[in-house]
Amino acid sequence: MRALLAALLLLTALPARADDAAACRDGIATIKAELAKSPTEPVAKALRKELRVAERELGEREYDECLDAVRDARKALTR
Repeated sequence: MRALLAALLLLTALPARADDAAACRDGIATIKAELAKSPTEPVAKALRKELRVAERELGEREYDECLDAVRDARKALTR
């Protein structure tokens, strides 16, 4: 019974992880697009840092941390 419950919990978590992975990839694309616009150096520096973090976390499949980096990049754009 416990194994069945554990399997059900894992199956319900998979779509959320897939959504997070897609959001992470989309966020990385957004950061790259913003960098292509040649922002001011302080903003560009922050975007490059967050891009590096997001790409690393995507590779490690740590999507929540990737999304944190994407959010931080968006904050840098509003400064």
